[in-house]
Amino acid sequence: MEWAPEERLAGRIACLWSYEAGESDAHTLVVPDGCVDLIWGPQGPFVAGPDTGPHPTSLSAGETFTGIRFLPGAVGGVLGVPMDALRDLRVPLADLGERGRPPFEVRGPDDLARAVAVRLSEAPGPDPAAPAILRALRVGTRVGTVAADLGFSERHLYRRCMAAFGYGPKTVQRVMRFQHALRLARRGRPLADVAAASGYADQAHMTNDVRRLAGVPLSELAAPAPASSAA
Repeated sequence: MEWAPEERLAGRIACLWSYEAGESDAHTLVVPDGCVDLIWGPQGPFVAGPDTGPHPTSLSAGETFTGIRFLPGAVGGVLGVPMDALRDLRVPLADLGERGRPPFEVRGPDDLARAVAVRLSEAPGPDPAAPAILRALRVGTRVGTVAADLGFSERHLYRRCMAAFGYGPKTVQRVMRFQHALRLARRGRPLADVAAASGYADQAHMTNDVRRLAGVPLSELAAPAPASSAA
């Protein structure tokens, strides 16, 4: 289950969510979405960094995970580390602070929104260039053009992307393109149309890229009970 963030979190937070395994063990597949999640699980709070590939997740019967999802490039200084330090990792929040102390306190799963709102007011904000970078990469603008339009060298753009998103610009572009294709496929669009509308060279290109990012075909992800990207 997902729900929209309150107004004070808008612009930095995509959603809040909760996932319960129920009466039997559950298995879900987390796929790249460019986001970072702060999650309260059975062992307490941890951070799910930006993924570059599939992350199969198993939950024991009765386990509940509650999370708050940051928009791509919107974490800023909240966690105290650049996003590439968290890429493809699941890290206890306490490990991100000094001397085993978390960078901020979260009292429980129902405290995530409050704790993050307080931390947002205290920590350095996100890279001011991140929204423009993301907009340009989402529509398929060439990396060299994005850099030139922002007055950056390509190397400087790469460093900014790594710190803000956890990926270089080409990977940001691949992940955003994949997520766009997944949204269209879930609406029932034919896969050939999805490939064309999402900026792939052809359906074969989409098929290969989706498999590298998600580990399964797009048709499987878009099925009525799709793989989750919420943990």
